[in-house]
Amino acid sequence: SSVQPFLHEAVRRTSEPGRERCIPHASRSMVRSLRVAPPLCGVLLASFSSAEDLFSLPALPYSYDALEPHIDAETMKIHHGKHHAAYVAGLNAAAPKTESGEGDALALAALQKTAVKKGTAVRNHGGGHYNHALFWVNLEPAASSSEPSPDLGADIDDKFGSLEKMQEEFAKAAMGRFGSGWAWLGVKPDGSLGITSTANQDNPLMEGLEYAVEPMIPILGLDVWEHAYYLKYQNKRADYVKAFWNLVNWKKVSRNYDAYAKKGTPVPPTPTGGGHATEL
Repeated sequence: SSVQPFLHEAVRRTSEPGRERCIPHASRSMVRSLRVAPPLCGVLLASFSSAEDLFSLPALPYSYDALEPHIDAETMKIHHGKHHAAYVAGLNAAAPKTESGEGDALALAALQKTAVKKGTAVRNHGGGHYNHALFWVNLEPAASSSEPSPDLGADIDDKFGSLEKMQEEFAKAAMGRFGSGWAWLGVKPDGSLGITSTANQDNPLMEGLEYAVEPMIPILGLDVWEHAYYLKYQNKRADYVKAFWNLVNWKKVSRNYDAYAKKGTPVPPTPTGGGHATEL
């Protein structure tokens, strides 16, 4: 195949603890040159990137229309193919150095801790890339709905009283975030679950934020920027937040919790453990 030289896998899944298969990636310039139709770009199983780019846009582990009717296909095309792609491009332009010298999911997760210190471009674009990459893999079609693992479910009950009460607290964080930002469920330094929100493309892994955010390792996040929901929901953010729960991939979120956050390790945004089509 003419595209074979561009196939790669940044992180191979092994038997070692903490190792993940990297999300497939697709460079926009490479996709255009191959004349791949937009709906297919969302489910590319290969990885295309230009040699000069350290970071690349992850392909979705489902088609753009897979989250209908809760998130519409047009929003997904714009959100993933334009907004997320812009954060990847901006991060590459900022040219941050990573500890491993790589731009894979593990390096991206590790970058968040020092993103503020590395400057505005890395904070905004590095956060935007990580937040969106984690957001995508934590979703699944409503028909594939799952439940939290026994351990995560029990800890949610212990902390919040029930899954429904956790969702209520999460909704408060999402609705209480003025303007653009994210709501998060994660593991706090003391090992307990917590909920917080961040502005813009910040996340609670970042150190040195100039406003109050409860530090935690996020296992689930919701994008409350208007670009995430306005085409379908207009100003009805509450309806979007409610619809979000129909799409949460609890298999993936549970793995985020069990394999990473409970152990104090930032979650690499890969589809591993979510039962996505990319693993079939």
